[in-house]
Amino acid sequence: MIVLFGATGDLARRKLLPGLYHLASAGLMPGGYRIICTSRRDIVDDETRSMAREAVDEFGREPTTTESWDAFAASLSSASVGSGFGPLIDAVARARTEIGGDARLLHYLSVPPTTSADFVRELGEAGLNEGARIIMEKPFGVDLASARKLNASVLSVFDESQVFRIDHYLGREAVQNLLALRFANGMFEPVWNRDHVNHVQIDVPETLSIGTRGGFYDSIGAFRDMVVTHLFQVLGFVAMEPPTSLDAKSLTSERTKVFEAMPALDPSNLVRGQYEEYRDEAGVAPDSDTETFVALKAFVANWRWVGVPFFLRTGKRLAESRHLLTVAFSQPPRRMFPLDCRHVAEAFGNDHLTFELGDPGSISASFLAKVPGPTIHLGEAHMRFSYETAFGGPEQALEPYERLIHDVMIGDRTFFTTTDGIERVWEVSQPVLDSAPPVERYASGSWGPDSIGELIAPYHWHLPTEHV
Repeated sequence: MIVLFGATGDLARRKLLPGLYHLASAGLMPGGYRIICTSRRDIVDDETRSMAREAVDEFGREPTTTESWDAFAASLSSASVGSGFGPLIDAVARARTEIGGDARLLHYLSVPPTTSADFVRELGEAGLNEGARIIMEKPFGVDLASARKLNASVLSVFDESQVFRIDHYLGREAVQNLLALRFANGMFEPVWNRDHVNHVQIDVPETLSIGTRGGFYDSIGAFRDMVVTHLFQVLGFVAMEPPTSLDAKSLTSERTKVFEAMPALDPSNLVRGQYEEYRDEAGVAPDSDTETFVALKAFVANWRWVGVPFFLRTGKRLAESRHLLTVAFSQPPRRMFPLDCRHVAEAFGNDHLTFELGDPGSISASFLAKVPGPTIHLGEAHMRFSYETAFGGPEQALEPYERLIHDVMIGDRTFFTTTDGIERVWEVSQPVLDSAPPVERYASGSWGPDSIGELIAPYHWHLPTEHV
């Protein structure tokens, strides 16, 4: 039994309802299941089914069939929680009768983060927490104190083993493929360390503005919205030690150790930017100091990575929308090629692996090679793997939300964060929240403030266009 809180919201319409339908049509839902859609306003079952059909038709991955839709529609019901959880308690009881008394209960809180603690408390008071699992959306707090307060509230009602803090970025095939590349191949792991890696860059630029999220975004900003969640989690996969096994406990433990090894962020290693039109957006304060762009330098002070800088960058209204991880390798200790070749090498920079983490995802290797001809001349070369053409194409993959919801249903915690991990990343981040540098304005369609060049010097940002 899946209880979907916030079923009339944008996330449910764009991702959750189409994702649940795809899981059902792909045969990945249990043999008997029910989806209870809740709302603060009164809503009837027929309205719920009509709303879900519109969402699936607009945002679904494939056209619906009469057979698959009818089966899915039959699983849908509704419950109003505007005046208390009584109607929901009744709806859960009816669903349990229909599909069996041992059916597991799963709550998905697709609600504003500021209200999640209240929903958790009400679930406990209604007795809907016993034996249940709960999915919570980011952000998990806005600083260390609020994260600790939220975790305490949640853990007073649910056990840690019942709580799944979802970060859809970890559901991407390309992100999960980092594990396969590192630990299933003998050629990469031996050089995945400070002796061979010069620096690492995680880059998530977006061309979109904040859209209609002005009121929410102005209270959060790019750092809380993207860095503490998505980018730090990718950093955890890149920097983690080999786990003893691929079970959830081992993988989660190694990712958490990365965060424990991170020194607190230095405000002098942070650049905050704001696109020029931001203060004119609806819901934004006219004197807002909220950043729509952030670039920073972080370190992992353990044996494997000490001294290797990790550069993170993300922002709105930038030149391109991409999801890139670049691992730049150290240059040879001696350049043996002629002078004109050395100029090419200096312009090229470091040979590197580039991971396109967006869908469908790819991995490319960029290196110097000899240009055919009678003399030695170097040129940039690339080798590329793409999910678009491999393994039957992207149709074989699940969308991130689909994959993670399925993981929750089967109890796989591999790609979810923990209380310790969440609180540790906020602890690392607290200095830049307390002493954040002022925002610098930047032109829409650019790559952010000019000062980001000084942040990464003597290296340079690997722009997405360089990795086509």
